[in-house]
Amino acid sequence: MSDFDDPTDTTYDDDTTYDLNGDGIDDATMSAGDDTLVDTDHDGNADAIVTDTDGDGVAEIYADSDGDGVLDSELTDTDGDGYIDLIESDLDGDGDVDQVLEDTNADGIVDAVATDVDGDGEFDTFAADTNADGLVDTLVTDADEDGNPDSILTDTDGDGVFETIEYGDDAVGNTPGLGTNLSGGPAA
Repeated sequence: MSDFDDPTDTTYDDDTTYDLNGDGIDDATMSAGDDTLVDTDHDGNADAIVTDTDGDGVAEIYADSDGDGVLDSELTDTDGDGYIDLIESDLDGDGDVDQVLEDTNADGIVDAVATDVDGDGEFDTFAADTNADGLVDTLVTDADEDGNPDSILTDTDGDGVFETIEYGDDAVGNTPGLGTNLSGGPAA
């Protein structure tokens, strides 16, 4: 049994098996000193490294999320249940986190994503699955990064299609189009 299958065992050891990509197949691993290299797609190249960088006995996992050979994501079990529920990624290689994916209800499916689309270090796009059906229910953008939404798209009936769009503030604080329904009528 691997450490990730046993919620009571959060220690790091060399006998751990991994399925970091969630395909149901154990990832290939190879020990390199105190580190474990993980090959999630079985192509012979390491896609992740498991290491205890701070010496606390709990493994940190760093992964190559886009296949370019650079470890750009940190995978974390924030609640200690043995399952990864937070992924922080540096998508543009500048050393700053550009995207955060989170499983907020421990069902193994990402429920919330925050993304820095323009790479300036500020999150400006947010997506959420509020009813745990695996579909995005709300998409919020803050293009001018003033802390106020510039647009909010909402799937009000859970069919995977955004029915409502609300436009937030513009450069002078106006709220044009607030409550516009995508089908042409006013929002309910």
